[in-house]
Amino acid sequence: MTKKQRYNFVIEYFQKNIPDAETELIYDSPFQLLVAVILSAQCTDKRVNITTPALFEKYPDVQSLSETTEKELFPFIKSISYPNNKTKHLIGMAKKVVADFHGNIPMTVEELVQLPGVGRKTANVITSVVDKQPNMAVDTHVFRVSKRLGLVSPNAKTPRAVEMELVKNIPLEMIHKAHHWLILHGRYTCQARNPKCDNCGLRQHCFYFSKF
Repeated sequence: MTKKQRYNFVIEYFQKNIPDAETELIYDSPFQLLVAVILSAQCTDKRVNITTPALFEKYPDVQSLSETTEKELFPFIKSISYPNNKTKHLIGMAKKVVADFHGNIPMTVEELVQLPGVGRKTANVITSVVDKQPNMAVDTHVFRVSKRLGLVSPNAKTPRAVEMELVKNIPLEMIHKAHHWLILHGRYTCQARNPKCDNCGLRQHCFYFSKF
């Protein structure tokens, strides 16, 4: 099977089985999504979704978040992993958006990564989810699944290398959705420790399954 055939097989499977894949984070605006994604680093979406309703009620927009203090914000996110750092990042992000972007969440990767707490992965999530830009956020799920399925080379050792290969081989108009396909497959089927290979429709052409 050629690489092109492999990609076609995987894409066709996901189009049929997860046609409406989207983020599981709950949000109502680009601001809320950015806050949720920052909070989701090394934390589950489920925990973030439990935490954000009270947070967004208190801080409904970037202006209100920029005016708070660490002491006031911390109690709202103390159940999230690394709450001290994320408290600083959220306030720093809000202040910079107000000061440098007129209170509007920027919508390019280059601008987003200037914000505290925002790396390339987060910037790719925001631009692909909100604006459907052809950007591929590579988290642990995407990294693992793309390797196991043979979508990327064994030599792709970093998230950036995996991102470049996936973007090169997935049709431009599907990249924003393919990100969610790979995440959801990794979250619920191709899990790190106990992958559910018996229930996976991709196993017939999966490098991991054929090996083990």
